[in-house]
Order: sequence, then C-alpha cells, then structure tokens
Amino acid sequence: VPAWLNDPTMYHNRGDSTWAGESATYGDFVGLDDLWTERPEVVSGMEKIYEKWVRDFDIDGFRIDTVKHVNMEFWTQWATALDAYAAKKGRDDFFMFGEVYSADTAVTSPYVTQGRLDSTLDFPFQDAARSYASQGGSAKRLASVFADDYTYTTDKANAYEQVTFLGNHDMGRIGTFLKQDDPKATDAELLAKDRLANELMFLGRGNPVVYYGDEQGFTGAGGDKDARQTMFASKTADYLDDDLLGTDRTHAEDAYDTNAPLYRQISALAELRRAHPALADGVQTERYAADRAGVYAFSRTDARTGTEYVVAFNNADDAEKATFATGSARMTFKGVYGTDGKVTSGTDKEVTVTVPARSAIVLKATGPLAKPATEPSVTLDPPAAGATGTVEIGAHAEGGQLNRVVFAAQVGNGKWKTLGSADHAPYKVTQTIDEKVPAGTALRYKAVVIDRTGRT
Repeated sequence: VPAWLNDPTMYHNRGDSTWAGESATYGDFVGLDDLWTERPEVVSGMEKIYEKWVRDFDIDGFRIDTVKHVNMEFWTQWATALDAYAAKKGRDDFFMFGEVYSADTAVTSPYVTQGRLDSTLDFPFQDAARSYASQGGSAKRLASVFADDYTYTTDKANAYEQVTFLGNHDMGRIGTFLKQDDPKATDAELLAKDRLANELMFLGRGNPVVYYGDEQGFTGAGGDKDARQTMFASKTADYLDDDLLGTDRTHAEDAYDTNAPLYRQISALAELRRAHPALADGVQTERYAADRAGVYAFSRTDARTGTEYVVAFNNADDAEKATFATGSARMTFKGVYGTDGKVTSGTDKEVTVTVPARSAIVLKATGPLAKPATEPSVTLDPPAAGATGTVEIGAHAEGGQLNRVVFAAQVGNGKWKTLGSADHAPYKVTQTIDEKVPAGTALRYKAVVIDRTGRT
C-alpha cells in the first residue's frame, strides 16, 4: 500500500475508456482507475512494487494483462529496470510476456522490440491456427504469421519465445471455436480438428500454453464467463449443458480424466518435445505451404547436432502429398510421430511426403547435416537513406550451413548496439529510429554471419 497509489494526481482521471483514440490508453478500464503511467513517480513506484515481489517470492516471471492500454514508454522503462533487478538477484532467465489482444503482428511485435518485453501472447498464431485447423484455411495464411517472426527480434528475444495458445478465458476455448465453425460436425470430426490444432501449437516455434480444461475437451457457449468451467463437478446450469469433446461425460462430474483422448494426445506431444528438444527450440525453416487447404511443412533443426526434423501438417479432408527440399541430399528420414514410414531425399535434397487427412507427421533424419563445403559470407541490405520510423535491415548469406546473422547498428556517434540475430533466411531485423534523431545523422550497420561449425 505505497502512499502514492492513494494520490489522485497519479491517475489519468478521464472516466471509463471508450476504447478509441487516446481514451484507449488514458481511460479507466471498465471502472478500474487508470494510472498516469507517463509520470516518473508512477514508473518508479511500479518498478519498486514488482521488484519486491521478485525479491520476496523468487518470482520467475510475469504474465502482464492489457499491455496495449498503457503507453509504450512505460513498458520500455519498467521492463528494462525489472530485467536489471532480476539479473542482480541471479535471475538471468527472468521472463515477462504481455497480453496484446490483436491478431496483427504489426501491433504485437513493438511491445517486444520497443517495449522490451520478452514476448507477447501470440494472438496472430491463434487466429491463423484456428483458420487452418478449424476453418480449412489456406496454409499460406499460417505461413504468413511465421514470415513475420523477424519483427520480434531484439538483442535479448525472438519469436521462439512467443507464447502460443489456441483459446483463453477472454475469447473462449478452441473447442468452442470448432463447434462454431462447423455446427454440423460429428464429435469425431471435431476431435480430429482439435488434435491438429494441438499439433500446430506443440510442434512449431513458441512456448505452448494449454488453457485448463481443453485437455478434457471443454467447449462452452463463448468467451469470458462462458469459458471458466470448473474442473470439479459443477452446479452451474450454464455449464451443465456444455459438450465435452471425445467423451460422454458432462460437467456434472469431476473432469480429471487422464484417459481422455485430448489429455493423452497433449501428454504425448509434451513427451515428444522432451525426447526431441529440436521440436521445442530447433531452427524453424519453412519448406512448403499450399495455397489452399492442404500441406504446411517446415524443418526443425538442432543447431548443435545438425539433426533435422521434417514436420508436416494437412488440414484437408483427404490425404495429401507434397514435395519439397530438405537440408540434406540422400538422407533417410524416419517417422517419430504420426507415421512409421520413412522417406529418402534425392540428390536435389527433395523428399515427397504423404500426410493423412487432418493430422501431422514428424520425420527425423538418420544422420546430421553434411559439413558445409564453403565458408560463409554475408552482404548487408541497409534501409534506404532518409528512412525513419521502424526500418528493416536485411542480409544475404552465402556458403556455410545453418547460418546465423547478427546485426548491429550505430546512430550518429553513439554506441554500437546489437539489434538481434536471424537464424534462417530471409535474414532480417528491424530498428526503430527515434523521431528526435536530426535529419542527416549517419546510420551505420554491421552484419556478422556464423555457420554451425563456428566459422565467422
């Protein structure tokens, strides 16, 4: 109860938000008084509150609500201070992710690059995953989300840290969306789509989060209070008539069934990631995306061992074939999930895979990538002269293998700062140039390429 919280001058005092224009930032959040977060007293005061929690309770990180309803400068200062404090306490892996309720990466990513949070809740992934798994959407749309991953890259974070999910307490559950998208679908059809959505979340980049009850097949009538069923037997009429996917059980019974089909699948996917760490943090390289319902495929490659995994999904109603390049020629890939089969790449490094309807397969290379024949080289693509705001810096890397390109920038005579690193082509990062930088100021860039054998 710090005294400054009881000072009315520390609040915006604009009344309830209208959710438009400046009121989205300055207005009270449905009656919750809105702090004047532009004031230094509020910034330092909030820093002290959260530092105390880290100190007294060994907090590992924070999930931060309604981030886009606070000015960006607050997050930059607050997150930087909290990171530094956690590091002093020996918490180098301290993790802060924010709820930025938008399916547009142009809206979510600045809270990482400018706001200095480690991650945001990945609403763009959720939207694309629903489209692909539930609505039969094009694989290209899913690909477009991952194509924006470079916009999350900073000197301390990247898109691999994005927190992926399929539904939550505000918007509703994935089971709800499945039923809304196809009201006439059978339980078996809904279950197959639910399983595909889980596979998208667990086998792609990011930190997957399962909303409690989804593993039991919870659905519901919608979001907010309609998505907050209890795990124990309910007496709430609105919940008692909800369907549970994959089971005949109802909310009149406890829902802790470890034999529920979705529970078993999620458990198996979690175990698969533990057994094959590249599926959690391996380099993700897109291989194929149908311009319709059909196959979406990428590789997850262990940067340390050079072992490649091919992951392929299919949201079509029938089995689909796809032919695409891998990282190796004449390499045999054996199924570790969704198939017992194997395929061998040709001299052109291409494989042809068959993916069953509404499912995913994972194939593991039987050997590591061949050692790169040539040393890596890099050419830099700077932004155009006179560019302002958020600009892109790119690079082309030749030779090497599993190349990683690290970018740095200098504004005027300031210190060189690392912008971040890209681990797959197209190699790109962003930089936000402060509008206060005078016209004519020199911008200098460096790009360093490192291959998997350490050659630079």
